[in-house]
Amino acid sequence: MPPSLARTPKPPYWVVVFTSIRSPEDDEGYAQTADEMVRLAAEQPGYLGVDSVRDASGVGITASYWESEEAIRAWKAVADHQTAQRHGKEKWYRAFEMRIGRVERAYSFGDDA
Repeated sequence: MPPSLARTPKPPYWVVVFTSIRSPEDDEGYAQTADEMVRLAAEQPGYLGVDSVRDASGVGITASYWESEEAIRAWKAVADHQTAQRHGKEKWYRAFEMRIGRVERAYSFGDDA
């Protein structure tokens, strides 16, 4: 399947940017959990889409898009998501940053826009 970009509505909406550095020691269950979190997030009220990349050195950036801060809070409280967060801290990530903001303007270009 060719790469694609999240299709978001006209602003305003919200973005959660998760920037991480993977720990090379323990990979068990990571890919399956990551795929499951994307699938589960897509089922949540207020979810708008996701863009995610990871380079060969283990640095990754995932931006998920949401209708509201309330939708973000509700996603954070989902039990399976909390379990994944705990595993991330315990074994999958060396470091991460979480940034949350309101998107006021957005621009598009290209075939996928």
